[in-house]
Amino acid sequence: MTLLLSITAGVLFAAGIYMVLRRSLVKILIGLLLLGYAVNLLLFNSAPLVAARPPLVAAGSSLPPQVYADPVPQALILTAIVISFGLTAFAVVLIRQVYLVTGEDDLNEMRSTDLPRQEYELPSEEEELEEPL
Repeated sequence: MTLLLSITAGVLFAAGIYMVLRRSLVKILIGLLLLGYAVNLLLFNSAPLVAARPPLVAAGSSLPPQVYADPVPQALILTAIVISFGLTAFAVVLIRQVYLVTGEDDLNEMRSTDLPRQEYELPSEEEELEEPL
């Protein structure tokens, strides 16, 4: 089971890095989500999968039971899921606003973030040559 989870995490890492290297903002967001899922899988894989008792200490006992489930990876994964949900919601709204303002999703096509694409004009070669240095 550990080998299968490790291979799956590796595939998710590879797909996430591939998507992050694309030019579309939506593909970059999907790549970041895949990278987050891969990290969550690795955290889940870090704790051994055992059928053990919960990590609860009895009222009169000073030592926990000998075999218990490790709660730290589960808490880290839950925290990562909540944080990634918030970041994803923010990124979706941000990408939507960028698309509404610029009319583009492609990073190479975005020439300026100050003006919408319809109002942006490149200076002609004659204007560039006439300006003094």
